[in-house]
Amino acid sequence: MKLPFIIIVDDDKHVLNAIQRDMRNEYSEKYRISASGSAFEALELIKELKLKNESVALFISDQRMPEMEGVVFLEKAKEIYPEAGIILLTAYSDIEVAIKAINLIKLDYYLLKPWNPPEEKLYPVVNDLLDAWQALYKPESDGIRILGYQWSPKSHHLKEFLSGNLIPFSWINVEENEEAGKYL
Repeated sequence: MKLPFIIIVDDDKHVLNAIQRDMRNEYSEKYRISASGSAFEALELIKELKLKNESVALFISDQRMPEMEGVVFLEKAKEIYPEAGIILLTAYSDIEVAIKAINLIKLDYYLLKPWNPPEEKLYPVVNDLLDAWQALYKPESDGIRILGYQWSPKSHHLKEFLSGNLIPFSWINVEENEEAGKYL
């Protein structure tokens, strides 16, 4: 089984290294940790992960970055992975940004830098978000995907054959699934 991702974005190299280290120390056995100093690079990575049917459990982003604000990055990331948790990092006590993020993108948590000690300020927050994500997580099948119409005899025949031979598959109804077009 492929491990889900935690994506971290911060333009400050020292902060990025510190949070990446703390996250890897605590979560590397159950999650793949990916960090980037560029919001644009992180968005490209997220798009690639979606095309590869990878899972992303959590996004952590700095607010003040030169390429784009963290709220904007998290909003774009949520469009691709709406089920992922989101944390906004900032060194500033900017209440307006927090309120905007909570209202605009349904921010899960607003975390002030520094988060030392991580056992008290970082891990409890991340644990709660990852537990909530895991509770709702439905892994995508890496196996066979069948695209078809609900009342198609050929689709049902193929599903019966695979089920009868204990071959795992996922069924995608072309008429109801908005994402079916990407597989056609």
